[in-house]
Amino acid sequence: MSTSFCYLSRATLIVVIAAWLAGCMAGPDYTKPTPQTNEQYLGQHRLVQRVAPSSPPSLDSWWTGFDDPELTRIIERVTAQNLDLAAAMARVDQARAAAREAGAQLLPQGNLDAQAVRQHQSVDGPLGEIASALPGYHRDQTLETIGAGASWELDLAGGLHRGVEAAAAEAQAAEDAGVGVRISLAAEAADAYFHARGAQMRLALAQQQVETENRLLDLVRLRLAGGLATSREEAQAEALVMQARATLPPLQIELEQQLNRLDVLMGATPGTYRNEALNSAQTFTVPSIDADGGPAMLLRRRPDVMAAERKLAASSARIGEATAEYYPKVSLGALLGFETLRSGELFSAKAFQPQAVLGLHWRLFDFGRVDAEVAQANGANAEALATYRQSMLRATEDVENAIVMLSELERQHDELTQEVAAHERARAAAEDAYKGGAVSLLEVLDEDRQLLGSRDQLARVHADDARAAVATFRALGGGWTPAMDARVAVAVKQASP
Repeated sequence: MSTSFCYLSRATLIVVIAAWLAGCMAGPDYTKPTPQTNEQYLGQHRLVQRVAPSSPPSLDSWWTGFDDPELTRIIERVTAQNLDLAAAMARVDQARAAAREAGAQLLPQGNLDAQAVRQHQSVDGPLGEIASALPGYHRDQTLETIGAGASWELDLAGGLHRGVEAAAAEAQAAEDAGVGVRISLAAEAADAYFHARGAQMRLALAQQQVETENRLLDLVRLRLAGGLATSREEAQAEALVMQARATLPPLQIELEQQLNRLDVLMGATPGTYRNEALNSAQTFTVPSIDADGGPAMLLRRRPDVMAAERKLAASSARIGEATAEYYPKVSLGALLGFETLRSGELFSAKAFQPQAVLGLHWRLFDFGRVDAEVAQANGANAEALATYRQSMLRATEDVENAIVMLSELERQHDELTQEVAAHERARAAAEDAYKGGAVSLLEVLDEDRQLLGSRDQLARVHADDARAAVATFRALGGGWTPAMDARVAVAVKQASP
């Protein structure tokens, strides 16, 4: 027992030394970089100059700004039922578990082992042949052992602590990626919704145009019966009806595809929510958008940027983890056990056999393996830094492009509205003139073609305008909420010992 006490005293001394060295960790201490950004977006003035019927909605729930209950229902279903989001959350759980596992490496590990062996020993074997010559030898033997052990690696160089830092940062990056999936899915669902609305609107206009052309055909046939029109004019009117009908199938295909896309995004079989979407009111407004805070705000709202920064932090910690391999590793171990060949005497003083272990492992000659590992970690860190900076540039580019698209589409929408009104007046005047015999049918047909084209383009641009607004909200990190940032504290707490 005195020997065991001596070992434990030495172990205590090493623990004190380890505690003193705990503040000296290998590798660099991470400092979050601050990318250079402009104070405002280049297109900021375009957002300010927009004339919108409603005030800017909160970026946290931007979809409510379109004042469309059906859109809100769709987004809620997507965030609750989407399978891609469920998979992303499962990846987050895996990353959190990995962080907890890394944190557990800092703590002692204990185990309990027990064994009972009954054997009939051979007398022809080396041990049996020698032992069988001794008096009192029995070939039937029972070996009983039981022991409780503990081991602890002293993190003298801080490699394990750096591993905990890296795992916690990777867990946070996974959290950010999960938030990014949520934001992307909400935007994708809204994009599909407005795409479907655009196809539905264009389909209704095309059907109206078919009815208009049919009425014109009836008029031509009536005039033909009275000798006021020609067979050529009847053929031209019939061709225009067929032309208008030919626009229906592509629009129907587009509508059905987007409705199916919406159902899948909501985690449902295609067709589940089709009728609900078709029968809901086709009214939505494109809201104002607030981009105050400029590009610097993207550092706090864009999940891809935040995830890239967390991966950079993890790569920095991995440098320390690799550098720690230059230094020796010291471990402590202890075992309190019993072993006996006599049944019923396991827990006796004679069977008691404690052990204390002090281990040392030092990679002295590895022919540059540690150097290569450190160089690899440094290279990964440089790559992560470039990726982080690039993610910020792309995020800013996304916002600038979305702003330009939104403002220019709204300008086009205004011009097309005036164009449609002018074509409607011209078409009505042409039909009246044709009825009075002042113009030929050719002029009426030409006005019909122009009116159909401008109406279709206006409906498409109206939907694209809403989709551009969705893209702007998405680029700004809309859908992220401050409550989501709690995942940082959770991941760090779970990884800490």
